[in-house]
Amino acid sequence: MLYYSVIFFLVALVAGVLGFGGIAGTAATIAKILFIVFLVLFIASLLRGRRA
Repeated sequence: MLYYSVIFFLVALVAGVLGFGGIAGTAATIAKILFIVFLVLFIASLLRGRRA
């Protein structure tokens, strides 16, 4: 999932450089959401791994 957030971040950077503001904003938003989901799942797996 972190892979997808990095890909959307790169798409946002390229779109921003090329002047596609709407696409860059959307891709950046998707990257942020995926990164937050990745962090939540990572923390949950750390906590779950310590209990076992």
